[in-house]
Amino acid sequence: MEGRDYAAIARKYASDVCSGKVPAGLQIRLQCRRFLDELKLSRSRAAKFPYVFDEDAAARPCRFIEKLPHSKGKWARSKERLVLQPWQIWIICTTFGWLHKAGPRKGLRRFRRLFLVVPRKNGKSAISAGIGLYMFCADNEFGAEVYSGATNEKQAWEVFKPARLMVDRTPALKRRFGIEITAKAISRIQDGSKFETIIGDPGDGQSPSCSIHDEYHEHADDGQVDTMVTGMGARDQPLQLLITTAGDNLAGPCYALIQEERKKLAGIGHNGGPPLDDETLFVEYSIDEGDDWKSEVALRKANPNADVSVSMDFLRARQRDAIATPRKAGVFKTKHLNLWVSAKAAYFDVEAWRKCKDPEIPANPRDALALEWLRGRRVILGLDLASKVDIAALEYLFLPIGEVATKDDPYIRIGRYFLPSDTVAEVPAYQGWDAQDLLDVTTGNIVDYDEIEAAIEEAVDLFQVEFVPYDPFQATQLSTRLAKKGVPVIEYRPTVLNFSEPMKQLDAAMRARLIIHGGDPVMEWEISNVVGTPDKKDNVYPNKPEGQAHLKIDNPVALMSTIGVHMGEEKEEVPASPWDDPNYSMSNA
Repeated sequence: MEGRDYAAIARKYASDVCSGKVPAGLQIRLQCRRFLDELKLSRSRAAKFPYVFDEDAAARPCRFIEKLPHSKGKWARSKERLVLQPWQIWIICTTFGWLHKAGPRKGLRRFRRLFLVVPRKNGKSAISAGIGLYMFCADNEFGAEVYSGATNEKQAWEVFKPARLMVDRTPALKRRFGIEITAKAISRIQDGSKFETIIGDPGDGQSPSCSIHDEYHEHADDGQVDTMVTGMGARDQPLQLLITTAGDNLAGPCYALIQEERKKLAGIGHNGGPPLDDETLFVEYSIDEGDDWKSEVALRKANPNADVSVSMDFLRARQRDAIATPRKAGVFKTKHLNLWVSAKAAYFDVEAWRKCKDPEIPANPRDALALEWLRGRRVILGLDLASKVDIAALEYLFLPIGEVATKDDPYIRIGRYFLPSDTVAEVPAYQGWDAQDLLDVTTGNIVDYDEIEAAIEEAVDLFQVEFVPYDPFQATQLSTRLAKKGVPVIEYRPTVLNFSEPMKQLDAAMRARLIIHGGDPVMEWEISNVVGTPDKKDNVYPNKPEGQAHLKIDNPVALMSTIGVHMGEEKEEVPASPWDDPNYSMSNA
């Protein structure tokens, strides 16, 4: 591999992606176009572009990595060296090649974080181990500290183990850099450099020059990631690698960061283009909305190392399995197409829900409810007050102007999420949504029902409120107060008979895009959490995944109750009070 022009390979890869010669999804196309456009800007004397692309700086880590041996598989058995593929060279050259042109960081790297999202079997652990060893050995960092982090020891070793094997099998590398290997660390005695694993949040004390976080989608919070970033303050040009496949935790920090980076790359909120001072290189290999996931093109778009580290025959076989066995489709889409899907036994297709997003409806619920064209519309309000210490749901289902919902005249859904401030302070996902002003946060440690009551009264003033269904075992006092004010409250019990058809109807409406919404991430998460296995009579009922009480489904349940009332699905004669029910006993309380 001596003498390869890595910068030229990177440019060619980006050009081939932009021309369509290499199939790639939207995020890769945008990032490649950005790379080529910024190369032109950096060469223009007229442009005040703050970065310069240094081809030698871009090539150094590539040359270093290609001197390392494979650590497993047939290539390791035949003692072959790593051979970087064009997509990997493009990523490495982009990460290491862009330098600050002037100012206090002149000559230092632009990017401090590489966020790589790529399906399984595409060699992400090998490239991460190679970059980690380069940062440990050859980045001219005195006392380098490189950490391979994850949520558990086994995952942390997915990067550290190949790095350790690469060093152990390269005596010349050990001699050149004075490296010593122990059971749990790679170290360099002369300056105290080290490469080791970290599990969970290690607390303060580290001063990382490079931190690698494997399978970021498994992180419940950003404790480990933030600790490493904080520790990097003393380093001139540290690098953080976040590497992951997609997952199913739509409330986790990984998915939140992906959404944020997608918006930056698309120029949303940045005057039509990515911010020039952005320090994160976001690389996401996946398929596009509207792509046929059953096609060969989808496999090649999402898997840049197809027919190298992962064979197309293997991918085709997994694809055939997913097509033939629907229960396998979610895992296939997540692990081999890099699509974020819902809980493994989820009832609703979260991709179908996403496609119902309408740009005319703001994600912020209060902004959405202030839309002038909604004033005076018929609406059903659904309540789910199952929790006083977590999400209490209020759903607005605006009915079609005509008799039947159509794509031109669909249902319109807006949801509100009432939470106590003490709960928000304890849950990172809630804190992020609160920062986006998506939640109604009430003071204290329980939800303030007075604020929900005020919201319903406001809706009565603005819209034609036809019904307010509620569970009589949750909201008796609130419903009594509302009824005295003339609000059309109606009991809607949480039974299989009452929820089965509305649940199916919501699923059908989502798939046919007969319901639209503002695309807020809170409801997307809740929709993804709903599970419901049909019984012998094909009845379904909304539940959380077993053993995962932290996953919330309050708003989907409230939404289903509004659909049920609209459909006339109240099946049971409901007593005015539980005490009037001859079947009621204290065991129900």
